[in-house]
Amino acid sequence: MPEPSPAEAPEGAAVVPLIPAELGVHPLLLAALHAYVFLDGSAPGIVHPAAAEEALHYLVTYLQRLEGSELRRVREDMATLAAFAKAEKWPKQQIRFLQEFLTENGIGK
Repeated sequence: MPEPSPAEAPEGAAVVPLIPAELGVHPLLLAALHAYVFLDGSAPGIVHPAAAEEALHYLVTYLQRLEGSELRRVREDMATLAAFAKAEKWPKQQIRFLQEFLTENGIGK
């Protein structure tokens, strides 16, 4: 099944580049990260700040439920993403986001 090609994102919309399937990162984690970045980083004209904050709260709350093998998988996937971002020479801020995402959001504490 071909990947859908999105229309050009409007100015002020925070997006993450498409992550190749070959990395083997769990698709649900990728979906959550893309939603997180969009909600957290988009300009107020794109996403209502209070609505984004509420959605982010629930998104993080659900991710904080990860434990055991699921949490180990997410940690491995985040390390894979950070290594990929470094190899692709993403901006340091984006690499740091991937490296610190779990800790900064209290996931797996």
